[in-house]
Amino acid sequence: MLGFVPPLPQQPGRPPAGRPQPGRQQPGRPPSTGHMIVCGDDALARRLAVELRFVYGERVTLLLPPGRDANSPETPLTQRGRAAALFGRMSAAMNRTAANGNGSTGGSNDTNAGVEAVRIMEAPEPSDDVLEEAGVDRAAALALVYDDDERNIRAALTARRLNPRLRLVIRLYNRKLGQHLEELLDQAAAVAMPGIDPALLDASTTVLSDADTAAPALAATALTGSSKVIQAEGLLLRAAERPPPRPGETLDPGLCTLALLSSTTNDPAGSEGSDSSGAEGPQLLPDEQTVAAAEGRGTVVLEAISRADPDRPATRMGGRGAPLAQVFSRRLRWSALGVAVAAVALVIASVLTTEDSLLHSSYLTLLDLLGMNDPAEDAPAARQIIQLLSGVAGLLLLPLLIAAVLEAFGTLRTASSLRRPPRGLSGHVVLLGLGKIGTRVLVRLRELDIPVVVVEEDPEARGIPLARSMHVPTVLGDVTQEGVLEAAKIRRAHALLALTSIDTTNLEATLYARSVKPDLRVALRLYDDEFATAVYRTLRTAHPQALTRSRSVSHLAAPSFAVAMMGRQILGAVPVERKVMLFAALEVAGHPQLEGRTVEQAFQASSWRVLAIDATPPADRNPDLAAVPPHPPQGPPTPSGLVWDLHPGYVLRAQDRVVIAATRRGLAELLRRQRTVAPQQ
Repeated sequence: MLGFVPPLPQQPGRPPAGRPQPGRQQPGRPPSTGHMIVCGDDALARRLAVELRFVYGERVTLLLPPGRDANSPETPLTQRGRAAALFGRMSAAMNRTAANGNGSTGGSNDTNAGVEAVRIMEAPEPSDDVLEEAGVDRAAALALVYDDDERNIRAALTARRLNPRLRLVIRLYNRKLGQHLEELLDQAAAVAMPGIDPALLDASTTVLSDADTAAPALAATALTGSSKVIQAEGLLLRAAERPPPRPGETLDPGLCTLALLSSTTNDPAGSEGSDSSGAEGPQLLPDEQTVAAAEGRGTVVLEAISRADPDRPATRMGGRGAPLAQVFSRRLRWSALGVAVAAVALVIASVLTTEDSLLHSSYLTLLDLLGMNDPAEDAPAARQIIQLLSGVAGLLLLPLLIAAVLEAFGTLRTASSLRRPPRGLSGHVVLLGLGKIGTRVLVRLRELDIPVVVVEEDPEARGIPLARSMHVPTVLGDVTQEGVLEAAKIRRAHALLALTSIDTTNLEATLYARSVKPDLRVALRLYDDEFATAVYRTLRTAHPQALTRSRSVSHLAAPSFAVAMMGRQILGAVPVERKVMLFAALEVAGHPQLEGRTVEQAFQASSWRVLAIDATPPADRNPDLAAVPPHPPQGPPTPSGLVWDLHPGYVLRAQDRVVIAATRRGLAELLRRQRTVAPQQ
């Protein structure tokens, strides 16, 4: 799955790709073969089409539902109009980059040369007829990225029936269902094409989740604003942002410098760099001369590598049991303490005045408290006074016991309900939205044992049952209404994560939170780059000392889906401001820019860098480096075969597998070169 993936063999009895079938040709269908089809109904579909067209240079057919985007009803443009506008902005940005000579691979290697514009189709459902009109029988890959899992599954089954050799990339939120679906579709391809190489089946169906892809980056942004983690064969690669060094200060360069941050990062009126920022934006994978010449710019360095623990369930806030503080209120606990102190004082007074033993005095006082003793008519005056005081204390004990029973009953009755934020909570993360993205981020934060308070308007939201089971404090209400963020203890919070699907709601919540706590760390979800730039500049100008980050889920997830459509797997995507750096595992064979070159020679500034080599024999390699290898039941964990401390003079061999950091266009250049060379082997 990580090396070259040739086209799947032709189904027996089926005409070769590119040869029209009798009676099946329809007007408007593309005559060419090997194109890619993207079907979806939200921002991810549009971003993915842009990625394939403008980064990988592929011919793309985009299938959208008619009408407006259901997730953005306030937008006047239709789905087709929004896609066309995005393609126009991206085309203009690419033309500016080419004109300035800042392309990562040069004009001679333009990925868009000779490629026609994206073909946009509109249809309510990806039915048989619609997929046939899109040319699914001649396509190289199909991405099904609808927001509805059921629609994606139905379309995947239809597409596999129409074209068993088609590479499928499916967006599913349900992980277990995705595993079963992947096995089912691979089995269907194996039945339709007997004798197919099992290695090819590995790349024929890929199930991904945009929520799982974006959650680690969003969670890391909320924690420190700078740390990013990539997992490879049980190892964690941590990339960290570092501020510019002070005069005379020398910072530890780490293993390597991955990126230079924007020149305007430290300017309150500056903005986060994106693909259209030009020379002022972040520079990914710079060479040593560029790093040495960059003054006043922060860096992103590969800082540390550590072993990852096996996946463990997210912890519940407040432990597994029911602490006394959760069963009884503070007022009731103070009242019980007062009655106990009064009882102890009565026992001491009885011992001192009656010269009785401590045990007998305690026994008599307890009987008096409970009203079970006879009147002390013939006893000394001191004993009579103590009995009267004990009776009064007993009167106080009765309502206290009733209140305790009622509170305990109420706690048990509401044990399955949402927990309210405790009074003394501080240093937590306020998470807005419990949809698909928010739910995955919540799990990620709890896996890191970070205290969280969730704010959600819809009591039937997807993540509400999870928050209830994990005992996460939850506030139900509209975040734009006054008092909702205060109920989430925003004044004592460490960070705010605004992850609702509506940009304006995220912005409004951020502005209100900053008015309450000006130095609050904020990460908000914004789709549009231009809107994000304007928001970032405004917030940085108003609050220059506070950390502000904006992230687009579709922008983080689209590269993973695009690489899967090319038949590859990436280990992770690290956001560098509004850009994305990819970490991928590749076979050296078939890549002329890697094979036979030293590690130093293979480095291509602004495109790719070799980080590690897998020294494991090819027959024993783990096909999925992103997975944590299971620990043996006894003894230490199996050591990783990845070698990170590479000598610059090591010559890369064809049988080697390497882990690289690459820009989107750099990885596209590697894959295009490999596709060109592979058929000649």
